[in-house]
Amino acid sequence: MASTHQAHATGAEFDSQASKRRNIALSPNGDASPQGLELDEKKTQARKVEQSILSSLDEYEFILAPIIFTLLSFFTRLYKIGLSNIVTWDEAHFGKFGSHYLKREFYFDVHPPLGKMLVGLSGYIAGYNGSFEFKSGETYPEELDYTTMRIFNATFGALCVPLAYFTARELNFRRPTVWLITLMVLCENSYATISRFILLDAMLLFFTFTTVLCWARFHRLQKKSFSIEWFVWILLTGVSIGCVCSVKWVGLFCTALVGLYTIEDLWTKFGDLKMPKLDLASHVAARVIGFIIVPLIVYMFSFYLHFVILENTGPGDAQMSSLFQANLRGTEVGKDSPLEIAYGSKATLKNMGYGGGLLHSHVQTYPEGSQQQQVTCYHHKDANNDWFFYPHRDAPEFDAEGNITFVANNDVIRLIHAQTGRNLHSHAVSAPVTKADNEVSSYGNLTVGDEKDHWSVEVIRDAASNDWSKLRTLTTAFRLKHTSLGCYLRAGNVNLPQWGFKQIEVTCVKENKPKDVYTHWNVESHVNEKLPAADAGAFKSPFFQDFIHLNVAMMTSNNALVPDPDKQDDLASQFWQWPILNVGLRMCGWDDHIVKYFLLGNPFVYWGGTASLGVFGLLVLWYLVRWQRGYTELKQQDIDQIHYSGIYPVIGWFLHYFPFIAMARVTYVHHYYPALYFSILSFGFLADHFTRPLSKSIQWGVFLVLYAVVVGLFALFIPISWGMEGSSSQWKHLKWFETWRITD
Repeated sequence: MASTHQAHATGAEFDSQASKRRNIALSPNGDASPQGLELDEKKTQARKVEQSILSSLDEYEFILAPIIFTLLSFFTRLYKIGLSNIVTWDEAHFGKFGSHYLKREFYFDVHPPLGKMLVGLSGYIAGYNGSFEFKSGETYPEELDYTTMRIFNATFGALCVPLAYFTARELNFRRPTVWLITLMVLCENSYATISRFILLDAMLLFFTFTTVLCWARFHRLQKKSFSIEWFVWILLTGVSIGCVCSVKWVGLFCTALVGLYTIEDLWTKFGDLKMPKLDLASHVAARVIGFIIVPLIVYMFSFYLHFVILENTGPGDAQMSSLFQANLRGTEVGKDSPLEIAYGSKATLKNMGYGGGLLHSHVQTYPEGSQQQQVTCYHHKDANNDWFFYPHRDAPEFDAEGNITFVANNDVIRLIHAQTGRNLHSHAVSAPVTKADNEVSSYGNLTVGDEKDHWSVEVIRDAASNDWSKLRTLTTAFRLKHTSLGCYLRAGNVNLPQWGFKQIEVTCVKENKPKDVYTHWNVESHVNEKLPAADAGAFKSPFFQDFIHLNVAMMTSNNALVPDPDKQDDLASQFWQWPILNVGLRMCGWDDHIVKYFLLGNPFVYWGGTASLGVFGLLVLWYLVRWQRGYTELKQQDIDQIHYSGIYPVIGWFLHYFPFIAMARVTYVHHYYPALYFSILSFGFLADHFTRPLSKSIQWGVFLVLYAVVVGLFALFIPISWGMEGSSSQWKHLKWFETWRITD
């Protein structure tokens, strides 16, 4: 016992055995060598350094990961961006609009101005002077730095990737899910492709992403209500809503998502009887300011800048009121026009309804009804817009060389079309589209006609004078009442079919509604050599009136973008084709010498996102059934996660997708891109939800497979985004379906 105790007491034998187990070199007498101890210490130190590095990477992942993703995003969006030197797809439109800003020429388009002003800014940065016409398929001139303009636009697309990363974090997804969502945005081929050109879609996506991020962050701050950070994010959400709506009206769908959330949130607070009424009122006021007033200010400010910048006359003048046009530099509207209208004067008549055009006629006749010469409203300058003021047929014959007689309030007149010599006429025949109204036509001539050519002048107001006894150029608003039928000349927002060149229908409305602005007219231009010219720029039109006028005109023109049954649009597609990636879009010509781009998404991102919507519906149904049966496996935090990180992205998808089902206008694949983002978030939610119960190693195994599929398919289809040179037959392996027209 003593010897044994002694051996253990000295520790020699114990240390010797322990050292052998630790693989430490021993000296001949059994002691551990200094070299072995030093080696063990180095390994321990190396492990500590490795753990320290991993710990630092883990701690700063929220900084490092978005930086890496952003760098990859800029690479995928910018690589070979200047390869194609031709005007590609809708660059023909938006590049031209940017040119108008640089030349400060007023133009008209169906979209709000913010995105196109940014295109103009990109041209300014690139040193472009606005002289290029941006004709589709035309080669860019050497002096136009189109690459810089594209890079500017691609920046918005590239920044969508870090925005997706931070949004996923704010939606309380775990790190693998955050990376998956970010990768799906990064490796979405359609996003990478459309961001590379001078278009509005990258800007629309950018502000859609910022709106969702700001909303998600604002929601996470609900327990910090009325803090400075809370106010900052509610205001940023409002600014972002204003910006997305100022690029395209599709942004209204994003606004609707935030609006639904706000209604639910306030309804919940309304039911909280413990909340002081003052706090509830403050919550309501903060949201009214942040989500309604601030977006309206941003939206209206974009139009204010639009009007300030575009100070010169341009191709879109006719969409605006006569007073607005008269104050544009270089305009012919009101220039050298006499102030007061006299018999024998030649004039153009502008409809004062929002989006109203000029009274117009042409030699083509109605295909049905009276089959007389058509009368329409037209938004462009044309000799067919000119009309002569003549006395009615019972008055003494008009003498062009006689004394001047001014057209007075309540006078009965004839309007004679200058180009065809026919009278403005109406009769008890139904209008071609608005059947409840009477048809308006051009009929007869100076000598042939009847009392149905007679119209009574009714002055409504005058912007410059309290004297309503005469008609004045630009400033007098008047109505024209048909003396026989008692109806009023009207031009609403109804477009004629193709036989009427999609121009505005002009009718004689039977109802007498003095406040109906579509029955109000003014003289826009006026020619009479016997009368002195007046100062056309003496009166200004108010901003708010111009703002409303332009927005209604945009809406009217947007509604007119319907498919033409007489023409085949190979680029158009149907709403049902988008979620299943049934079709792509050729962005340019397909000749071998042209660099070709095909607008098509990553199959996994599309199909996975679409499938997730159905799976999510089944998941919610499953939990509802189990809840009804008394199962309570979901904690409140799980329910909140499903509610805000699952249901709201699905609602966002429905809001951005279903309106296109109801729309009659022509549609294209890029209309689905905002909705696609919400399906990506939905897929991310399901991946996060179903992998939570798994062990960490299995979780990472699943996500690594998903990462590999997303990146692999992106790499496979990357030629369609970076440009296909030579014969398209080289990429026939990418034509998985006949509708994917990558090759002929």
